[in-house]
Amino acid sequence: MERVGLYPGTFDPITMGHLDIIGRALKLVDKLIIGVAVNEAKKPLFSLEERVSIVEQDTADLPNPRNVTIEVRPFDNLLMHFAETCNVNVIVRGLRAVSDFEYEFQMTAMNEQLNREIETVFLMADVQHQAVASRLVKEIAKFGGDITSFVTPRVRERLLEKYK
Repeated sequence: MERVGLYPGTFDPITMGHLDIIGRALKLVDKLIIGVAVNEAKKPLFSLEERVSIVEQDTADLPNPRNVTIEVRPFDNLLMHFAETCNVNVIVRGLRAVSDFEYEFQMTAMNEQLNREIETVFLMADVQHQAVASRLVKEIAKFGGDITSFVTPRVRERLLEKYK
């Protein structure tokens, strides 16, 4: 049976922390779907199309020794409904801090009520990425700070263009 994982997020923008979780998820599944969420409540800086394109480009550069299939798909519905349409076995979530765990714990409990067949797996962020959050990266970029250690050069350029 093919192990299909789903790593959902807003990815506004994708960070080195996201890419770390994706790289590690590639060790666990045969196919990884990266779900780029429509989340107007977060007031994204990048359009959905831009976010999908950036995620596709940045994940194409990742080491993938097992040749895991990576698909990037936008979604605007309930995560569990999206997961079901993608026929996933597992949802991959990254954790940075205790506050992430509290939110994710509640989300996982609700998702389990919706579909007990899809497991959620938590991957701890690498120590060097634990403080990295897209929201903070955007704020640093907006005020002219150095974001080179938080995002890829491609994302850095795109952010600097947005804040010109």
